[in-house]
Amino acid sequence: MNFSIEYEQEKDGRWLAEVPELPGVLAYGTNADEAMLKVEALALRIIAERLEQGESRPTPIHFSLAATA
Repeated sequence: MNFSIEYEQEKDGRWLAEVPELPGVLAYGTNADEAMLKVEALALRIIAERLEQGESRPTPIHFSLAATA
C-alpha cells in the first residue's frame, strides 16, 4: 500500500501535511518536518485501527513526500 504525504506552508506560517489517500488525515506543524512526522503517525494510527477492526488486511506500507505550491 503506497501513500503520499503532501505538504505546504499556510499564509500564517504554519505547515500543513496531509495523506490524500486517507481522507481527513492531516496535521499542522511549526515546520515542514514536524507536520510530516505528525501526519505520518496519524496515518499509521488510522491504518492500525482499520486492521484491528477488520476493515483492512495487512500489506506493506510505503510513504512518499510531495511538496505542493
